This record gives sequence, structure tokens and C-alpha cells, in this order.
Amino acid sequence: MCANARPGLTRQTLIETALRLLDEVGLEGLTVRRLAAELGVQSPALYWHIRSKQELLDGMADAIILAAGMGPPHHGEVWQDWLARRARAFRQSLLAHRDGARIVADAAWLSPATVRAFNDELTAMVDRGFTPVLALRTITALSQYVTGFVLQEQSRPRKRAEQRSDPIAALSDLLDGDTSAPLLAAIRDGGTTTGDDAFEHGLQVLIDGTIAALTAQAT
Repeated sequence: MCANARPGLTRQTLIETALRLLDEVGLEGLTVRRLAAELGVQSPALYWHIRSKQELLDGMADAIILAAGMGPPHHGEVWQDWLARRARAFRQSLLAHRDGARIVADAAWLSPATVRAFNDELTAMVDRGFTPVLALRTITALSQYVTGFVLQEQSRPRKRAEQRSDPIAALSDLLDGDTSAPLLAAIRDGGTTTGDDAFEHGLQVLIDGTIAALTAQAT
């Protein structure tokens, strides 16, 4: 064993510590050297458990995905409710960590356990009338929607400081003072592109579209 390796150091410990460090310093601040210092070892000790920083990031992404609770619908749960529950849980898991969506979006590899859980979900969908292709595309579209939505949510604090304090006034200027413009009306009426209401709207659109696709498949 490397002289710098700390007894009891495991790959799981590295991932858990990296996720905690991520919450403190963000993705830009997360380095192998900083992680090693957090663990009280030299950087080479980490490479007994991970071959590269990307492998560490993949392990972190895998942990975030699994924390959302993958798996087929509960007994008696219709697939529409299951998809909605799965999407909401995935969003919360991404939001639980600073830059969580970026970590997952950039993942290059997932563990065998995650792949098996994903296949179990597809199997459950096929049992409920989906073709394998429709099942795959549905889960993929849902996951990409959630990840993209949270990317916007988590980037908003960085952008807020750059934005004008009065968005309606700023947009009114861009629209040549047209106060009746639908965009301004939507904002005045509480329309937002992030937050729970916006997320639920997009989720319902995806589920309604899947119902239509499933119906068309059967005809």
C-alpha cells in the first residue's frame, strides 16, 4: 500500500467527502488536491481508489442519481404518478448539492447498480404497454428535462447579481415600452421560468405527451 494511504480510506468515503466539499466550494473549487487535504492524505493516496478526477465526478453523479430512489412503480401505482414522483425526487436530489445538475449532466459512466435499476424501470414500463423504445425515450426525456431545469435553477444565483433589480422595466425597454406585450403580462401575472409551478407545468406536459404517444402506439 502507498505510504500516503490512510487506513480505512475507501472509494465510498472519497465520494461522500467530495459531495460534502462540493456543497462548500462548488464544482470549480473541487480539486483532487483539496479533497486529499480534506481527507488528511496526499493526493496520490486517492488514486488507489479512483483513476482520475472524471471517475470521481462520475461516482458523485451516480450517488446523486441513486439517492433519488430509482426503481419500478410501487404496487398499485399508475405509471403517470410514478413518473411524476420519480421526476420530483430526482429534482430534489440534484438540488440537494451545489452544482448537482452539472455533475450529473457531465457524467460519462454510471455504476452497474444504476444500470440494473434503470433496466428494472424500463421492464416495468414495458409490462404496462410501452415498447422498449418508447420506455427508453420517455425516461430519457424526463431525466433530461429535470437536469436541464435544475441547471437553470442552480445557475440563477450567479446570474441574479448581473440582472437589473426591476425586470419588468428592463423588458419594457427592450420591447419599446409596449406595456401590453404578452411577455410583460405573463411576468406581471406571476409567470416564472423556474420554481415549483414552472417545474410542475413542464412535468405535466411531458406526462400528457407520453399518454398521447402511448395511445398512438396502440392504434
